[in-house]
Parts: sequence; C-alpha cells; structure tokens
Amino acid sequence: MQLLPEAVRRFAAWCAVVLLASGVVYVGIRLCVEFRTAVTPALLALLGTALLRPLHRRLVAAHVQRSLAAGITCVAVVAVVGGAVYIVVAALIESGDQIIASLRTAAEDVAEHFGAAGTSLHDLASNARELLGRFGATAASGVVSGVSVVGETIAMAVLALLLVFFFLRDSDQAVGTVRALVPRSGADMAEAMARRAFGAVEGFMRGTTLIALIDAFCITVGLLVLRVPGAVGLGALVFVGAYIPYLGAFISGTVAVLVALADRGFVIALWALGVVLAVQLLEGHVLQPMIQSRTVQMHPVVVLLAITAGASVAGILGMLLAVPLTAAAFGVVRELQARYAAADPPAESAPGPADS
Repeated sequence: MQLLPEAVRRFAAWCAVVLLASGVVYVGIRLCVEFRTAVTPALLALLGTALLRPLHRRLVAAHVQRSLAAGITCVAVVAVVGGAVYIVVAALIESGDQIIASLRTAAEDVAEHFGAAGTSLHDLASNARELLGRFGATAASGVVSGVSVVGETIAMAVLALLLVFFFLRDSDQAVGTVRALVPRSGADMAEAMARRAFGAVEGFMRGTTLIALIDAFCITVGLLVLRVPGAVGLGALVFVGAYIPYLGAFISGTVAVLVALADRGFVIALWALGVVLAVQLLEGHVLQPMIQSRTVQMHPVVVLLAITAGASVAGILGMLLAVPLTAAAFGVVRELQARYAAADPPAESAPGPADS
C-alpha cells in the first residue's frame, strides 16, 4: 500500500467505508423486511409520537397525569382518523355508482369509436360467466389473502396505537434509555444524534400536517363552490393523502375530478381539475419552500429518490416512511458535521507583511 500514491490510498479507503456502510444498510433493510410486522408499527408509532408530542406536552404542562395525557392524545387521534376515514368512505359510497356509470359511458364511447369486435363492455359482460367459472378459484384465494392482509393491517394499527401511548407516556425516559444503550464515552454523541434525528422527524411531520391542512381547506372550498358532492370527504382524503408525497396528491386529486365528472359533468370536472392543479402548484412553489425549508432542509431530488427507494422496498408503506427516515438520517449527518467541524482546529493563516 505504501507504493500507491496518497490519492489512490484515500480513494480506496473511502470505497471501503462506502461498501461497509452499504452492507450494513442492506442487512438492516432486509431485517426490517423480515420482521416488518414488528418494525412497521414501531416506525409508524415514532411518526405518530413526533406529531402528537406537542399536544401531550401541553396536557402535561396543564398538570394532567402523564398516562392520562397519553390516553387522551391517543383517543383524540383515533377520533380524528376514524372521522376522516368515515367521511371519505361515505363520500365515495355516495358517489360510487355515479363514478362507475360515468366511466362505463366513457368506455362505451371509446369502444364505439376505436374498439375492435370482441373488446366492448357488452362482450365482456356476455363472457363474464365463463370468466368467473375459469378464474373462480383464483378469485376465492385472492379474497382469502385480502382478508388476511386486512387483518394484519388492523393488528399492526392497534399495535402502533399502543406503542404511541407508551412512547408518549415514557418520553421523559427516552434520553436515559439512549444513554444506557451505548458506552459511556459515546453517550453524549448518541444523545445529540438521537435528538437531532427525532427533531428532524418532528419538523417533517409538523410541516406536512400544516401543508395538508392548507391543501385540504383550499380544495374543499373549491369543490364546495363547484357544488361537487362529498366535498368534505374529498378534502379529508386530500389531507390523509398529503402524508404520502406526490402519490397521495395524485390519487386524491384524481378521485375529486372523477366525482365531479360523475355528478356535474365534463365542464365542472375541468374546473375541479384546475382547482387541484392550482393547489398543487401553490404547495410546490409556495408552501413547500416556506414551511418545509424551515423544518427539513432536503432538496426535492433527494425526496424523489427516497420515495422511489421506499416504494421499491415496501410499496406505499415505504413511500410513507421514506421521507421522514431520510430526514432523520440527514439530521444525524448534520450533527456529526457540526461536531467534527467544532473539533477541527481553525487553519492558521500565513503571516502578512505587517506581521513580519
């Protein structure tokens, strides 16, 4: 190694560090995937704790016992989430038949002008019995697997809610737990990195919630002006979808336009599309720079790459968790940079003519 130039040795050392870090990250991801039924509720509980901790702190400051404050906070979040889900489902059920009828009419028009024989909806309807007889077993197994997925999702949601309760109640002991898990010499650094990572996640959740509220309010007002049915439910869907960057806004906006198309016609659907696009432009060019830049300093390219990586690992759940986890990683990196920058002695400047 001494025969190699200094630049080559430095490059080799950095390659070894990158490969080692990549291997550790890969093994960590694979372990999380294998134990996802336990890891997923824990991560969701951390996000919920970061979002709900200000409310819990206010209750504790008002001399409410910590366990009771945590219980009140969890009941409040269940009421809010349950109410939002009920409003969304009720709105979709109310307009579901109209949406399907509009899509069927549009498909028949397309089939009439461009479709070939045997591809129209009438041909599909006439062959439905044969298709059901051929693929009945597959459909039944799909229903069974779908029921198991729903059951697993409910179990993880209940576990996440219980973890949020314990995380909120015992948050005052978190620092002591972190310091006990690492050697005494690195306790201060571990605590600082944990605080910075959790602060980044808390800032991301707070900023995303504020942006979601503004988006939902603007779209709800626009849909009410256009007299689109289920405007409040669609606004609730926009609020929930805002926690999944880009994809959530696309899905909620698409549903809003379809509902407008089903009940109010093509022109009102275009106006609804304009409202959705205007709100998304407001979010991308005004709200995101003003709000998220103060809480999480991440370039949009980093956000897109994180979402893509999360989707490839865990689908929609990975998209939900990718950005806050990346924000936590950036917080840790910034803490390390600040510590090492403070530890490095400032470079001495060369003496000038006045010093000689």
